[in-house]
Amino acid sequence: MAQRFGGEFSPDGNKRPAAAPATALTPPLAGRARTSILMGLSALPVVTAFFQDGATSLAINILAAAVLFGGALVTREGLKAEAAWTARKIARRPAVPRKILGAVLTGAGVTLAAMTGFSGLFAGIVYGIVAAGLHLTAFGLDPMTDKGMEGVDTFQTDRVARSIEEAEKHLAAMQDAVLRARDREAESRVARVVARAREMFRAVEDDPRDLSAARKFLGVYLMGARDATAKFADLYAATRDPVVKTEYFALLDDLEKGMDAKRETLLITDRTDLDVEIEVLRDRLKRDGLPTGE
Repeated sequence: MAQRFGGEFSPDGNKRPAAAPATALTPPLAGRARTSILMGLSALPVVTAFFQDGATSLAINILAAAVLFGGALVTREGLKAEAAWTARKIARRPAVPRKILGAVLTGAGVTLAAMTGFSGLFAGIVYGIVAAGLHLTAFGLDPMTDKGMEGVDTFQTDRVARSIEEAEKHLAAMQDAVLRARDREAESRVARVVARAREMFRAVEDDPRDLSAARKFLGVYLMGARDATAKFADLYAATRDPVVKTEYFALLDDLEKGMDAKRETLLITDRTDLDVEIEVLRDRLKRDGLPTGE
């Protein structure tokens, strides 16, 4: 569906500056086009099956197509997991190496497809190995190590991960609900709030000790914003009442200001902790008779 252009200089444009880009995944996802090509190629075994004799060949080719398509889907999920791992300063490696699994499935699919059209199982296995190798060359391996986890309390990081996962569900529900309002400006405002929220997520991920301070925003406030968005979308879609829209935008403004203030508080707390550590280190150097640069 076509969307009207909106911006700072449009007639109904928002005069507030746009939010800084969020670190969450945004399309286009790197490698997405290549996985789409793999999905398209999975149709070839089905097409060639009709030019071969026997029900067995038909069944094997259909199975090959399904395996190839599944490999492309798994690879795309692996790319998403890698992008999420890259975007975060502190991250665990993906629990399942999806890109490697996608390479295995691609090799298996090519093996099944080739063994019916060429010289049997051995030739199919060779083609499958080559296909798996080319897949790994094109997409690479999954992240195999944790990042930024040295000296980090794993219990705290697990709590943060669970809390942010729940908060992301609230944000996704907000973005889905506002679409029912069929209002471009409302969608833009929700997107800006989502960006602000994800900036705070990154601050909490950088220092898991901040989870308790940010818990209300991660849970209660975002849940309330989700419910308010759903009610606004339904009411505004039915009435197109500008007062309803104004009141909803005021709520989003308050939520956004609150998140900005909380994020600044978290950053100030981190700076205070750093200053304390620096002073303690300087005192120790002075006691040992070493220069401190003062």
